[in-house]
Amino acid sequence: MAQFKLFRARRLLAVGLGILGLSTFFAERLSSADPPDQDTARLLTKMISQHHLSRSPIDDAISSKLLDAYLKALDPAKLYFLQSDIDEFSKSRLILDDELKEGNVQFGYDVFQRYRERLDAQTEQAFKLIDEQNFDFTLDETLETDPEKTTWAKSANEMQDRWRRRLKFEFLQAKLDEKDLEETRTRLHKRYRNSQLLIDKYSTMEQLETYLTALTTCFDPHSQYMSPRTWEDFEIQLKLSLDGIGASLRSDDGYTIVASVVPGGAAGEDGRIQVNDKILAVGQEEGEMVDIYEMKLSDVVRMIRGTRGTKVRLQVRHAKSEESELITLTRQKIELKDSEVKGEIINGDDRVGRGGRVGVISIPSFYRDFAGANDGTEGFKSAAVDVARVLADFRNQGGVDVVVIDLRDNGGGSLTEAIEISGHFIDRGPVVQVKAPTGAVQPLDDEQPGVLYAGPLVVVCNRLSASASEIFAGVIQDYKRGLIIGDTTTHGKGTVQNLLDVSPRSPFRFVQSADRGKLKLTIQQFYRVSGDSTQNLGVRSDVVLPSLIDHFDLGESFLDNALPFDRISSAAFSPNSSINARIVADLQQNSEARVNKNEDFQKLERAIKRFLERKERTAVSLNEEKMRAERAEDEAAEKENGAEDEPKIPDPNAPIFPEGYYNNEIVNVALDYVAALKGNLTVQK
Repeated sequence: MAQFKLFRARRLLAVGLGILGLSTFFAERLSSADPPDQDTARLLTKMISQHHLSRSPIDDAISSKLLDAYLKALDPAKLYFLQSDIDEFSKSRLILDDELKEGNVQFGYDVFQRYRERLDAQTEQAFKLIDEQNFDFTLDETLETDPEKTTWAKSANEMQDRWRRRLKFEFLQAKLDEKDLEETRTRLHKRYRNSQLLIDKYSTMEQLETYLTALTTCFDPHSQYMSPRTWEDFEIQLKLSLDGIGASLRSDDGYTIVASVVPGGAAGEDGRIQVNDKILAVGQEEGEMVDIYEMKLSDVVRMIRGTRGTKVRLQVRHAKSEESELITLTRQKIELKDSEVKGEIINGDDRVGRGGRVGVISIPSFYRDFAGANDGTEGFKSAAVDVARVLADFRNQGGVDVVVIDLRDNGGGSLTEAIEISGHFIDRGPVVQVKAPTGAVQPLDDEQPGVLYAGPLVVVCNRLSASASEIFAGVIQDYKRGLIIGDTTTHGKGTVQNLLDVSPRSPFRFVQSADRGKLKLTIQQFYRVSGDSTQNLGVRSDVVLPSLIDHFDLGESFLDNALPFDRISSAAFSPNSSINARIVADLQQNSEARVNKNEDFQKLERAIKRFLERKERTAVSLNEEKMRAERAEDEAAEKENGAEDEPKIPDPNAPIFPEGYYNNEIVNVALDYVAALKGNLTVQK
């Protein structure tokens, strides 16, 4: 089923990202943008040219890239724009740079409006196909799922056929799943209506953000323009807290629905609001209630968020009773504990039948409340502080024989946090080297003497461990302080972004509320203390475990406009003696012996082989007989040979390090490492 999972992922990406529209285009190319939007464009072009790591100018080459990047951002699956649209847009291919420097962003608005019109029209056509088309599943047709192998539709008829095949696939899947026909039609209507509602509510600022981010990504994949609202959401993730009622929401068919309730939050303590309840209207403590049907979800969320201690009124229709109720809640600080550092001690005897205590620390991100840190707020949110807390808990519980740091799926975060957490495990010395656009290199040191934990250390990574995760894994490996386990290598993001205030007053002054948002700009590249960049190549694991995700097209090297790998001189540092080539070879040999004997891992190996055989086959059959046979083959393979991929960071209600063949092998390797350091490891032949 790997092929279908991959297709569904691509399809969802197409729906999620490929939903943005346009109109009469070249009637007049004078920018009608508001003066602040023009100022934003002018400021961004200056800031990028002057301070991006590459120091590349915004010229015709960037202009050409911008056109392609913007079209890809709006319509990645090529399901809306026609070739005639592309031809029309291409007349501006080499002038967009000049327009942006003058503050003219009209092209971005025009293209978005055309996209919106195409999406609205195509959605109506899709509804007709859903309601009227009787698909013939005996025909030998296929659906191409790779947009890179698809050209822009040359006519409305070609686009109609593309959608016919897309919907035929949906109905065939439903038929094979024995889903009711009318239920399938209702589900597809709802899906495309939701997509339409989402794009129809895109504000001018959001359109500008999409266009200018397309510009920034022409320089590298990680530079981004963030509108004030996007910056607000980004800041919440860094702080892991917000002021609100403690409920996450989702949008469905125009309604705002409660997706989850945070335990201990205002809604959770009140108890009346439950998952799947609909919120019909929102009001502040005083004033009119506002009907929020078909209101954009982000706007609803901002109406409900607010200053701690203030009240918000919600008109709620309960899912179970269908009765409506007016509920008043007092906003309070909500800690996003699902994303914070957690730890637990694994008993080796219970888990793998071997003595030893393994302390596992899960770090989902390197979060930091910058505002709290700058203001000197006591107890501000910090991943490094939380790691120190978990290490203290381990000591208070009698200590552990080895610590495992789980960085799987950790996309990074604060460079400061990466340095401070590294300092918990190494004594004073350089942690990372940073190169500025001028070429100057500066080592950033752990300046705190001593360590919080000096024993055996294991770091677990995968292809989604990036940026700050790679800094930490790299310094642990270079200092020979511990062992790296996981996928062949990490993500490969070796650049540093800085948040710059988009303001004519002071582009470099950090402020917490910016009129025009922030520019997240790549201004530095980081290097390991050994001198190697992690860019593109990542940090290679000492002990590699089989992993399906290791064979996906994930990583910096697969991203558009990724900067290249390079090296600089090594920093002056003193390596530890906790790891050497002989230990690594012995641990890998023992692990491979266990993996080869473990039926779950062998099932995974067969699933990987099957995935690789199908990876390049992107055309999916729309013939029922062939699809049914292929499904039966997939299901037999999954039952007989298949296995789920190794577990990732678990959901909030699961254990930190749930039992499973993959995690159990990590425990085995960690305990082997302890034995190797004591000189009593038995190497399996």
